[in-house]
Amino acid sequence: MYSEKGAKIAVAGAGAFGLAVALRLARAGRSVTVFDPAPPGDNASGVAAGMLAPVSEALFDPASRDHLPLMRRARDLWPDFARDLDIPLSRAGVRIEGSDAWRAEVAQRLERLGVTDDGTILEDWRLEARSALMTLRAAAEEAGVVFETGAVTGFEPGVLSLVDGRREPFDVLVLATGPGVREGRIAPETAALAPIKGQLLRVTALDDDPAVVRGEGVYLAPGEALAVGATMEAGRDDLAPDASATEALRRAAKALRPALDLDAAKVEVGVRATTPDGLPLVGWSQAPGVMLAVGARRNGWLFAPLVAAMVAAYLTGDNPGPEAAAFDARRFEKA
Repeated sequence: MYSEKGAKIAVAGAGAFGLAVALRLARAGRSVTVFDPAPPGDNASGVAAGMLAPVSEALFDPASRDHLPLMRRARDLWPDFARDLDIPLSRAGVRIEGSDAWRAEVAQRLERLGVTDDGTILEDWRLEARSALMTLRAAAEEAGVVFETGAVTGFEPGVLSLVDGRREPFDVLVLATGPGVREGRIAPETAALAPIKGQLLRVTALDDDPAVVRGEGVYLAPGEALAVGATMEAGRDDLAPDASATEALRRAAKALRPALDLDAAKVEVGVRATTPDGLPLVGWSQAPGVMLAVGARRNGWLFAPLVAAMVAAYLTGDNPGPEAAAFDARRFEKA
C-alpha cells in the first residue's frame, strides 16, 4: 500500500526535513499534504545560520565527533540539490579566530580528525536558511504539495488526527517535526528524543566578509543579518528569549568583534530535537503507517537532501542506501 502512487501521504512539519521530503515525494508522483501549526519559516530550520558544516560540527559538537564521514557524504548531495532549486551556496568556509592557545587547541582537534589546518575550513559551506525554506516551499507547491495549518496529534492506519479535532484519511504519516512529539504518543521511537533550545542574535554586520568566523564559544555567520550563535540549552523546549543564557554568547562575540552593536541585537529562538547519538531517526516506526524523519540536532539543513532521498526510497520500495543502519529509526530499541 505504501509504495503505491495512489497512497495519500501526510507530512508533519514544514522545516528543512519536512519540505525536502514533501518535494521529493511529490516529484515521485505521490499525493502529499504538509501540516504545520506555525507560519512559514517560523521553526527551528528558519532560526538557523544555515550551516552545511561537517568539519565544524565534528570539531565543536562532541555528539557529532564520530560522524564526520557520514556528514561529508550528506554535504556532497547539496550542490546538485541546490542547483536544481537555485538555492545559493556560500563556499567561503569557516575561519578560525581567537587566542593563540585556543587556536592551538583547535589545530590539535583538526589533526585528530585528519583535517589540514590552514586557518579556514573551506569544506564547510552555508546557505541563507529562511530564504532557502521559502524556495523549498515554493518548489513543493509547484510540484503539487498541499499545505495546511494545523498540528498533527495522532495517526492510526488510514486516519490522521489534528489538534482541532479533524480526522482526515491518509495512508502514511511522515513525522518530520521534533517539538511536541517526543513522548512517543504518535511513534514510540520518539521517546528517545530530547529537546535543545537554541538562541541566536541577529545584528548588523560590520563588513561584507563572506566567511563564517568561529571563535571560542561563538560563531559569526554572514547573511541578510549577521547571525551570532548559538546557545545549546539541553532539556529546554520553551521559546522565550533568555538574556541570562545569551550573556556568554554576547561576551564571546564582543571579544571577537568589539564594535558589534549587541545591545540592538534581535534574539531568535528555536527548539530542536536530538537523539542520544546525534543522528536523526529515519525509517519505519513500530506504529503502523508512520515514517520517521526527526531528531537532526543542529544538522537539519545538512542532512535534508539525504533524509528526503531515504524517506522516498522507503516509501517507493527502493533501497534507502548505506546510511540506513546509522539512521535506523528503531536503533535505540536494540541498545
